[in-house]
Amino acid sequence: MNGTTNDWLAHRSAVSPGATALIEAEDGTEWTYADLDSAVERTAGRLAGLGLREGDHLGVLMETRMESVRLVHAAMRLGCVLVPLNVRLAVPELRRQVGVTDLSALVCEANTEATAREIAVDVPVVSVDASIDTTLGECERAEFDPNAWTRDDPQIMLFTSGTTGNPKAVVLTMGNLLASATASAFRLGVLPDDRWHLCLSTYHMGGLAPLLRSTLYGTTVVLESGSGFDPEETLETVRAYDATGISLVPTMLRRMLDAEKSDDGSRLDSLRFVLLGGAPARDELIEECENRAVPVCPTYGMTETASQIATARPTEAFEHRGTVGRPLMFTELTVVDGDGNPVESGESGELVVAGPTVMAGYYDNRKATADAFGEYGLHTGDVGYRDEGDRIWVLNRRSDRIVTGGENVHPGEVVEVLRDHPGIRDAAVVGVEDEEWGEQIGALVVPVADETMTLESIRAFCDGRLAGYKQPRLLDVTAELPRTASGTVDRDAVRERLRYDS
Repeated sequence: MNGTTNDWLAHRSAVSPGATALIEAEDGTEWTYADLDSAVERTAGRLAGLGLREGDHLGVLMETRMESVRLVHAAMRLGCVLVPLNVRLAVPELRRQVGVTDLSALVCEANTEATAREIAVDVPVVSVDASIDTTLGECERAEFDPNAWTRDDPQIMLFTSGTTGNPKAVVLTMGNLLASATASAFRLGVLPDDRWHLCLSTYHMGGLAPLLRSTLYGTTVVLESGSGFDPEETLETVRAYDATGISLVPTMLRRMLDAEKSDDGSRLDSLRFVLLGGAPARDELIEECENRAVPVCPTYGMTETASQIATARPTEAFEHRGTVGRPLMFTELTVVDGDGNPVESGESGELVVAGPTVMAGYYDNRKATADAFGEYGLHTGDVGYRDEGDRIWVLNRRSDRIVTGGENVHPGEVVEVLRDHPGIRDAAVVGVEDEEWGEQIGALVVPVADETMTLESIRAFCDGRLAGYKQPRLLDVTAELPRTASGTVDRDAVRERLRYDS
């Protein structure tokens, strides 16, 4: 693809207009690519009627639904930068995001309209549902020229899912998204009859990616609308529509497998791959997938890299539990030490990524962008290593490193030992501020049913497995680990709970 190109849906509709683009799982409504193209043309015309033009920033505050799909494609048709906003955030958080993204308009739904009007005082707000004001469907359509895109043009702006500080707005170009879709297809494989079940939110890359990729591939998206995640509903939808692929975070997959135990996995038989990311997958989860013939593909990625950096195919995941596989095509991954120098295979260090999927930068934040890049590419802030087979193993965030009594402790190492405890189902480990030691190691554990956990018993289990300074000094138990909207452990919430209980 050289020079310029129109939006991907327009191309796909011209090539295969009668192919099924999307199925609404709620009622089985099917959209061909020609149908979807016509609907997107109408939506784009109404957005143009609001005054939106090439280069404008279009905010969307909505759950995953048919209307949000149309907005994703309509933004590309107009040449707007799409800015999806997380509906789970609090008003102050959303207000800060709106304040730094220079929105030209904000589209919402009935459930988010009050919030949208509160956070976007100086920005036009329209709802796709019945509204106290004009709805998007009532806007007068205006003529427009479809945008001609180049690979360097910003297409999407997403916020990082960091658990501390103010998230930064990641600018992803059309080229980033194209390279990601291509590399993912090389790793996972694409078949003409593939159906990607979409149950992740479209305000995260995990939800946006299937919409964009399937359009490029000419395959079908099965759309599960609504807020929240219901494992039974997802299982039934996968079976009803013979989905061949699905993106999940480990917690979602765990809940689906628990719900599926009475059915021997029959509702998952159609799947060719389960792309599993957003948080580390426990070895026991991968083992259960192997035992139940669930084709899990653990992946490691970032918003800053348009999703996947490395992904393991099922056979590799089963034979080397804990790996996230090899880097994707065109992605260069370097492991560096504290001085920024590459290390040998087997040695841990920070993971640094380069390649066509890496973001253009953080919007209107030159300092943060400059700080993020070094000689070998984007510094991920993640600690890991590369084995002799070129497989990547991610240990933990560098920023999560605990320094206790002058000794460095990687939380991932402690978590791995705790998860081996027969009475512990899951665990999170953080550093808790301490006047004497600088930080103490705290553990929040999810016990197996009817198990009683004490700090003494856990430390006894760690003897011989961990050095004394790496063993937990603080302990609390919980039924479920607190998590962020993207599925990662909310380390601030864990730390606060341990601090409160200490």
